[in-house]
Amino acid sequence: MKYKHVIYEKEGPIARVIMNKPEKLNAYVFFGGEDAKEMWAAFEEAAEDDEVKVVIWKGMGRAFSVGHDLSKVGFVYGFGTGKPGEKRPSQRIRLKLDRQGTDASMRVFLHPKITIAQVHGYCLAGGLWNAMLCDMIVASEDAQLGLTEQRMGFGGSGVAVAHLIQTVGLKRALDLLLTGRIISGKKAEEIGLVSYVVPSERLEEETEKLAQAMALYPADGIALGKATRNLVYDALGLTASFDLAYISHTMFTNLSFEPGEYNFFKERRDKGTGAAYKGRDERYAGLV
Repeated sequence: MKYKHVIYEKEGPIARVIMNKPEKLNAYVFFGGEDAKEMWAAFEEAAEDDEVKVVIWKGMGRAFSVGHDLSKVGFVYGFGTGKPGEKRPSQRIRLKLDRQGTDASMRVFLHPKITIAQVHGYCLAGGLWNAMLCDMIVASEDAQLGLTEQRMGFGGSGVAVAHLIQTVGLKRALDLLLTGRIISGKKAEEIGLVSYVVPSERLEEETEKLAQAMALYPADGIALGKATRNLVYDALGLTASFDLAYISHTMFTNLSFEPGEYNFFKERRDKGTGAAYKGRDERYAGLV
C-alpha cells in the first residue's frame, strides 16, 4: 500500500512502521483520523505478510510521538467551538470513534508478530500508550516519556491503565498518571517501563540487532508464543481493559468542568492550541 502519513518498509523478515509527521512531532488523530487509520493499516499489512516475523515501530524527526494532535482532538467527534447554541456531539458518535481507535490499538497489542518500539525524543501521552502496546521498547537515554494528556483532566484513566500497573506497579503507575510527570529513558528503564535503554547514537543499531535476534525464531514459534501470551493477557484482564478504556475516554470528552477548573477545550477556543497546551503544563511548575 501507499501511505501519506506513514512509511512502511520491509527488509527480509523485519518490517518497519515509521510515523511520518515530523513537522507535528508525530502527533496523530488516534480516534477517527485518516493519519492514524494509515498507521493501523500498516500494522495490518505486516500482520498479513507471512514473511514478516518482527515489526519495528518508530518515528521520523525529533520525536517518537507526542500523542494526539491537540489542534484536532474533539473536532473529530463534531465538536464546535463551545459557543452558546452549538450542539454537542452525541454519545453514539463518541463511542463509535473511540471504539474504533481502541480496537485498532488492541490489534497492535495482540499483533501476531513480535513488535518493538524504538523510542527517541518525546514519547508522550498517546505516543507512550502506543509504545506500550509493543512487546518490547528500546529507548534512548535522553528520551522523554510521560502521560501528559492526564493534565487535561483524565484523572488516572486511559487506554492501558491495567497494562501500566502490571508493568511498573501500582504506586509508580499512579504517580505517572496523576502527575503527568515526564521521565528520562534511563529512569523509564529503572522502573521497568522500557525494556532497554541505550545512548541515542546507538538506538538504531541496538534496535535492529534486537529485531534480528527475534527474527531467528521460527515463524510457527512466534505465532504460538503470541497466541499463548494473548491467552495470558486475557487471564490477567489486560484485553478487557481496552473496553473499559474506550468508554472512559468517551465519558471524558463529555466531562463537565466547574468554574475555576482548567478546561483545555475552552482555552483552545479562546487562545489557540499552543497557548492551551502551554497553559495546561505551566500550572504544574514547581509542584511535580
